[in-house]
Amino acid sequence: MEISVRKAALSDYEEVLRIMSQVQDMHVTWRPDVYKPNNQLFSKEDFKAALAGDAFYVAESDGAVIGVMGLEYRHIETPAHVTRDIVFIDSMAVDEPYRGQGIGHAFFDKVKEIATQKKADGIELQVNARNKQAYEMYAKYGFTEKSINLELLQW
Repeated sequence: MEISVRKAALSDYEEVLRIMSQVQDMHVTWRPDVYKPNNQLFSKEDFKAALAGDAFYVAESDGAVIGVMGLEYRHIETPAHVTRDIVFIDSMAVDEPYRGQGIGHAFFDKVKEIATQKKADGIELQVNARNKQAYEMYAKYGFTEKSINLELLQW
């Protein structure tokens, strides 16, 4: 399968929403105390604004959108931290029938290209602790744990 990654366009809205909803459904299954069912995760206007920010990409194969990736560009500069510029993968979702076929790796290659262009110091992301498949893919690509979020639900 040939995969290409390109900037998302407004015409991708319905497919992006459909794919992002698949991930939302997984989150609801794993953590119904945190996530709620919602197939309208963002409006077309919000999507349009995200496109203007040069940080939303789609993966395509044979003209079909099969994956979605949203990025944030973070500048870290505090008295306690080394000054750094980070490309943060805010969201990454692959259409269910295409998972495990290299789309995530195509996205990572694109992120490395963007990070190089922006002279970033690092690439970061966050993964749901119950999403073992994604965690394994990230580790396979070379990501390592930076921090672990903990929670206390009852006291």
